[in-house]
Amino acid sequence: MRPILTLRQYTHDLIVHSHDHAQLVFGLSGALDFEVEGRGSQVRQQSFVIVPSGAHHACGSPDGSRCLVMDIPDEQWLRDSLGNHADASRRLLDQPARLSLDAGQSQLVSWLANSPVSDPLIAQQGAVLLLASLNHARPAELAHRRLPYAALDAHIDQYAAYPLQVADLARVAGLSSARLHARFMAECGQTPMDYIRSRRLHKAVSLLRETTLPVGEIASRVGYSSQSAFCAAVLREFAASPGRLRRDSYNKRR
Repeated sequence: MRPILTLRQYTHDLIVHSHDHAQLVFGLSGALDFEVEGRGSQVRQQSFVIVPSGAHHACGSPDGSRCLVMDIPDEQWLRDSLGNHADASRRLLDQPARLSLDAGQSQLVSWLANSPVSDPLIAQQGAVLLLASLNHARPAELAHRRLPYAALDAHIDQYAAYPLQVADLARVAGLSSARLHARFMAECGQTPMDYIRSRRLHKAVSLLRETTLPVGEIASRVGYSSQSAFCAAVLREFAASPGRLRRDSYNKRR
């Protein structure tokens, strides 16, 4: 059985996944960027995020963050451990949200963070007490945040030579493919595949201007198996052939 309470350090490495149990993430120090089902916020001291069972979520902390994480075992555990509080807890855990802690709850989180949470009795009793104390809280709906473009661009650049699908970017963003498509159209006015294509072609132009690599090699590095298809795509995007772009860049440096 997985631990109910754990202390975790988060870094700039992006975590994107889902799991079949509800989770609460309490901020202890630093700021943790968190997105659940396309809605996001920051987890800081005296606040926490609710991740419902099965919800896709992504998180990362560029400057580092320390959190107390509560993994809810299952429905049976809620009924057995919280008794009359179980229904209220179930409702609380059903919707993604960011909440603030009051002074007493903050003290309890701090006490647990400084206790041996690996001790099953402390973890069990502490989790029950903390969860019961949250039942009358009013969750604030997580705010819309822009797509994580830096992470998406890094993924496209890293795998530019390979086939990329919308589902690949959806995993990075912690969204469904349909939701990612809707967000791209709303924020960029283009589809995710158009965004991937444009990013690849801009990378190709940088290689044309900054290196002496053959055009066929550059085409391969940005995912085109056909040099003619690559040249046609560059011409459509930039109204100039790869050769012309390279010559113009060379003439500017002279």
